[in-house]
Parts: sequence; structure tokens; C-alpha cells
Amino acid sequence: MFSKVMSAGIGGVDAYPVRVEADVSEGLPQFLMVGYLASEVKEAGDRVRTALKNAGCPLPPKRITVNLAPASVRKAGSRFDLAVAAAVLASMQKIPAESLDGLMIAGELSLSGQVLGIPGVLALTEAAREAGIRRCIVPKVNAREGALVREAEVVGVSDLAELIEILRHPEKGTRIEVDADGLLRRGLEAGQEDFSQIRGQKALRRAAEIAAAGMHNFLMIGPPGSGKTMIARRIPGILPGLTLEESLRITKIYSVAGLLPPEIPLLTRRPFRAPHHTTTAEALAGGGRLPLPGEISLSTGGILFLDELPEFCRSALEILRQPLEEYRVCISRTAGTYMFPADFMLVAAMNPCACGYYPDRNRCSCAPREISRYLGRLSQPLLDRIDICMQVPKLSYEELQKEEENESSASIRRRVEGAHQMQKERFRGLPVRFNSRLGARDTESFCALGTKEKKLLKEAFERLSLSARAYHRLLRVARTIADLAGKERVLEQHILEALGYRPLERSEWLKGVQR
Repeated sequence: MFSKVMSAGIGGVDAYPVRVEADVSEGLPQFLMVGYLASEVKEAGDRVRTALKNAGCPLPPKRITVNLAPASVRKAGSRFDLAVAAAVLASMQKIPAESLDGLMIAGELSLSGQVLGIPGVLALTEAAREAGIRRCIVPKVNAREGALVREAEVVGVSDLAELIEILRHPEKGTRIEVDADGLLRRGLEAGQEDFSQIRGQKALRRAAEIAAAGMHNFLMIGPPGSGKTMIARRIPGILPGLTLEESLRITKIYSVAGLLPPEIPLLTRRPFRAPHHTTTAEALAGGGRLPLPGEISLSTGGILFLDELPEFCRSALEILRQPLEEYRVCISRTAGTYMFPADFMLVAAMNPCACGYYPDRNRCSCAPREISRYLGRLSQPLLDRIDICMQVPKLSYEELQKEEENESSASIRRRVEGAHQMQKERFRGLPVRFNSRLGARDTESFCALGTKEKKLLKEAFERLSLSARAYHRLLRVARTIADLAGKERVLEQHILEALGYRPLERSEWLKGVQR
């Protein structure tokens, strides 16, 4: 007898429907699985056979054929076990075949018949919704994650016997309900590292606020212990809270990567990823035989912090160039092309030399050639993608001991939220959301200048020998400073402040050292 049920596979961070077909017929006893399968999917036959036996439903000595369609797409992972078992049971007439209509099933089986958790359940339920399927059966440990898709009825099962009972009596399946808005609200109320804990460095705090307000890529250069990492770790706390749509998008990425804790169905804070400088290019971009999201994609909606920037290998740094321009990562394999999101804010920190103390010659013993070689590890194309650069001075003893009440992250966040709201209104109907994402043509359009501002900018352009790219970068930062001040037009003071955050050209860095 022939039967079928829907399941789903994962490609990139999205799921696609897979039709699981089973046929039990007379012939030599055999369990055959076809459909362009990876080795772990082929092994599902042995897992299903043993799990069914231990659940009290041994397979008959017949020819059993299972097909996973479409056959042109490679299937990988263990998420098809439960669907294969359900299709085989229907072909054996152990459960009604009509109980599988309008149903999507996914889960891994142990030999004892227990249903184990799988990655990517949120993506699977989203694929079910888009395919018009309204009921999903998934592992109980993943059920709350799947239930975040409100249009889908998600039922969790813990073992094969429970699945059989639900398929025989659909009314016994209890729909899982999750208060996503409540989870998001409680997550936002939880405490985070606060800007009020930082002593001194007012200029650096201001630069971080501007970077967050326009989602500008941000580079800090200074000696060890000057507060660079402390500032970076507190930037997520001054970004606006996640909307439910953003939270679901980030949660889906972590779920597909297998990094979503079972007890946390929804991620409620912006990501902060800080890979070590020994991280490879593949770990940053994502990869593998069947690619999974890398650090770049896991930073989507939040911060990718690269500490000790020149210590990263050249290939890892250069792989950032495309994502910083296109906000996505494209990985090609023989099995297909995979797209991963990469909509993040880059925050980086570095020392001015290998020992960290240049230009303080009382502490720095690096030769000019060594300093040039160290700074030269950063290519100009990468530096061109950084909007704000801040020289971080060493803290004095007086600053450390000074007792003063610093501004909290909550207070800074209110200004950043106001700037984000202005950008949202300004770019309504456009694919651009933040000032940092403006192209050259849009920059000229949305950063209109008065006569005084044009004169000032012309003088800066000629005196500093700015490139066209640096000119537009300066305008975008000035536009964000104006937004923080609540101004519709970019004024002289905004341009002057933006000039103070101008990243040096690579040739200027090296020229300064050689002198």
C-alpha cells in the first residue's frame, strides 16, 4: 500500500518542503530509501526499523520502499526519521492514511523509539505555513520554538508511541501555545552591561552613540586597557529593542545553526558575537559540506566585534568586504548555492602597534618598519567600509578615581531610538533603513546642504584631499549626528564633528609612522 506525508529539509536558513512517500509490497524483505540522500538519511531505515520494533510495531517481511521527493534536491540530516516512520505505518495500515493529510512531521528517532530534538524547527514551521500546511508534529523539546509561528498548530511528541496515538486520534494532540510578545518583553527588561559603569572616555562614548544611531561600522584604536572592549560590549544595550519580526529572524538563524538552547524558544536580545582572532575565513562566513551560518550571519541584527583586528588572518578580514556591502553571504557548493543574511554592525578594536603603546616612545620600542607592517595588515578596501574611527587615549589616574554619575545605557538608548525613528520615516518605502546603508546617489539626496555647509565641506575636501568615498562617508556620519540632535538639515557643527571621526587613509597611517 502507498502513503505519503510532508516533511521539510533545510537549505541556508530557510526550509523547503519534502514529500516522504512509502510503499509496502510483496517481494524479498528489504528497506530501500531513495531520493538523492546523504548517508545520515539513508541510515534512517535502520533507525526506523528498530524504533518501530521497540514501539510494538515490527515491520513485516516485505519490500518497503521510501522515496524523498523532489529527487533533484539533496537531503541531509536526521529530521526525516519521524516522517519516514509515519509513512511506513500508514502503508502497513497501522494508522489511517488520511490522518497524514495536511500534516508536516519532522524529528529524529532513537533506537528505543524516543523522539530527539532537531535544529531548524522554526524554519520548518514557517515552510509549512507557506505551503498551506497548518498542523505540524515535531519533537516535544522543540515544540515551543515551532509554536512561535502563530498560524501553525504545533504538537510536540516525545516518543513513537505518542505519535501513533495522535495519528489514530488527532483530537488527543495538544496544541502548544507560546506568548512570544511576553517572552520578548521579559527579555528586554532583563539587565545588561551598562554605559554608566565606564569611567571617563566621554569622546569614545559619544562616538559609540553615533555609530549605534546610524548603524555605522566603528573602529577603535588605542593602547591596552583603555576601555575599547568595555565600550563594544555595551553597544547592544544602547540599540533599540528587537521587534518580534527581528527576534524571529535572529532566532531562526540560531536554530538552523543548532545554537538555540531548548529552554529558550525565542532570542530576545541583539546578538553580540566576538570571535577569537584565530577564527578562519570559513568560520566567519559559514561553510561546510552543507553550509551552516557563520559568525557573520550569527551577528545579524546585532554586533560583530573583532578585537585585535590586525591579528586576524588576511583571508578572514577580506571575506568581510562583500557582506559589508551587500548584507548577505553567498556560498556555492556542488549541491547548490546557499544565501545567508549578514545585516550586522561591525565594531572593531586594535592597538596602534604590536606592543600596543605607540606613539608613547617611553613604553613603545617597536621600530617604524614593524609598526608599518602591523598597520599594513588592514587593506584599504576594508578601511573604506568603516565610517567612524576613534583614537582612544590612555585613562589617567584622576579619571579612574573621579566620582561622577555617568549617563546610563537607557538614557543613551532613548536618543538612539529617536534617531532610528527619524531614519525609518525618512526612508519609508525604500530598501534602506539606516544612514550607513545609503548609496552615493541617495547620500546626496538625503543630506542636502546649505551654502555655509557646502563651503565648509569644500574646504575640508580640498585641504584633507578626501576621496569621493570618504566624502560620502563623511556626509552619512554628519546626517546621523543631525538625527541625534533632532535636526532635519545637516548643519556646520554636524559636519565639524563628523570630521573628527574621519578614518585615516591607509597611506596616512603609514606616512605618519615613517616620519
